Amino acid sequence: MALGSCSAGVQSTPAGYRAPRTPDGTPDLSGIWQANSTAYWDVEPHEARMGPLASLGAAFSVPPGLGVVVGDDIPYLPAALEKRNQNRSNWTTLDPEVKCYMPGIPRATYMPYPFQIVQSKDNVLFTYEFASASRVVRMNSQEKSPASAWMGWSIGRWEGETLVIDVTDHVADTWFDRSGNWHSDALKVTERYTAIDANTLDYEATIEDPAVFSKPWTIKLPLYRRREPHMQLMEYKCVEFSEELLYGHLRKKD
Repeated sequence: MALGSCSAGVQSTPAGYRAPRTPDGTPDLSGIWQANSTAYWDVEPHEARMGPLASLGAAFSVPPGLGVVVGDDIPYLPAALEKRNQNRSNWTTLDPEVKCYMPGIPRATYMPYPFQIVQSKDNVLFTYEFASASRVVRMNSQEKSPASAWMGWSIGRWEGETLVIDVTDHVADTWFDRSGNWHSDALKVTERYTAIDANTLDYEATIEDPAVFSKPWTIKLPLYRRREPHMQLMEYKCVEFSEELLYGHLRKKD
């Protein structure tokens, strides 16, 4: 089965479209948004494949996807590619999502759960339904990160209609997807959020990590506004679902 490139999947900003403005005069991207893709399974193009438990049949199989990587392939260094393959073979025990760890950036953006953007003059707040994760984007700031963090350290700025966020100081423990695609603590992510109409954001993230990749690479996908009446983020604290996996071996034997 042929899988095409994702590069045509996201349209450029329509000529003349201008997002609504906040009281401060910046584009208003506030709202609840969600991706609609299979990137959370695998950011690269992939065919359908068997899930981790044959007893579940099709219920937990991996759906096919065109991918969200511009040019299709992640430019791994040889040793890093081998680690990716090992991760993929053991993802049900190694994947941070399975353990309910915060997903990191950019993964939090395209998981199959909504997230909310709230803006003020000096900060943009992103709140994610999965694991109740969140991050604050400090706008036009020179403030340095006090320590590495699961959701990184985000500094933002406006370039015309686009919110640009430089995300640094990641921990090395987050992945890009359920297929074992990974990074080191040298990761830098440059995100770009642009409204292309009233209910769609063009999302782009450029990935740099010279310890893992031979060159920078980029993902692109649309994000859609959740328009249901009374839409809100629900509480999804998943720690209790992963306790047996994480701590079951510590249970006192009778």
